[in-house]
Amino acid sequence: MIKKINFTRLQNHFNLKTKYIITIKKIAELANVSTGTVDRIIHNRGQVAQENVDKVNAIIEKYGYKRNILASNLALNKKFRFAVFLPKYENLEYWKSQIAGIERAALEFVKFGVALDYFFYDFNTASFKESVAKVLDFECDGLLFAPIFYEESVRFLNEYEKKNIPVVMIDSNLKINQKHAYVGQDAFQSGYLAGRLISFAVKNERQVLIFKIAREIESTSVYLQRIDGFYSFFKDHDELTNFKFSEVTIKDSGIDQLSMDTFSGINSVFVPNSRAYIVARFLEKNNIKGVRIIGYDLLKENIEYLNKGIIDFLINQRPEEQGYMGISHLYKKLVLQEAIESTHYIPLEIILKENYFPSGK
Repeated sequence: MIKKINFTRLQNHFNLKTKYIITIKKIAELANVSTGTVDRIIHNRGQVAQENVDKVNAIIEKYGYKRNILASNLALNKKFRFAVFLPKYENLEYWKSQIAGIERAALEFVKFGVALDYFFYDFNTASFKESVAKVLDFECDGLLFAPIFYEESVRFLNEYEKKNIPVVMIDSNLKINQKHAYVGQDAFQSGYLAGRLISFAVKNERQVLIFKIAREIESTSVYLQRIDGFYSFFKDHDELTNFKFSEVTIKDSGIDQLSMDTFSGINSVFVPNSRAYIVARFLEKNNIKGVRIIGYDLLKENIEYLNKGIIDFLINQRPEEQGYMGISHLYKKLVLQEAIESTHYIPLEIILKENYFPSGK
């Protein structure tokens, strides 16, 4: 049987669906005022007779109106400058990936007037402070920032706050106030996860080494949060009395000083940054087997030892996604004027030899 269509009901349905689509021009016609008057009322600019304000607001209340932000920006040829303040990335895979994500976002949003200006600093406080002065002097609409040095970054952000410009942090989250946004992993939780991974399927006594391999700088905020999270796992699971802990700190200049004594009696190693391959390389060279290693990031060297079975777990921080989402956050907030969450945690992704699949395969 062919069912008859109720055209009146159908027409009413579409009227309900479409009545909210209204333009400034249509509002002006209904209110019998100029489009300029409607624009001034919507954006609260200039003096308008109260009678016209009431008429326009009544029409907006009845039909609804949503400004097309992108169309307005394009019509005005509006530009948005974002400052990107990061460590120098030459020969550092992790930061190269961050830049790749940032550039991908820049290409996507350039048609909407987004342009980036880069400010890079070396891994030392003198270079950081020098770049801080340049960033503070630079006029922009938003800032993407990687706060490697904790105390210096806190001072910088406190000073930058006076500019009243949105800031998005990546890699490290300095929880100094609620105004700044963050895109990246929860460093504490990632350390907590590493503790859980160390504890799996272990019943006999285990000697655990927290192996801190730093550049020629002091430990960073994210580094310390991971270690704190790692210890917190074992504090929360006090039944795991068979784990004993020790720590070693070695700077880049002292890597050649690694010795067999460092790993004497060690069953598990936690490396709270991307340098797990340094431990793996030493263990392989000296034919030391049976040590569980957990580290961070899908660096080529780390993947090499993951595939060899020397590194057991890598926690992937998805740096390219961090870079992309950091710029995307500024785009949504400033260009689209959307209300968005200030914190976006990247999922904690555990990579093993068995579930690592290179991109393109």
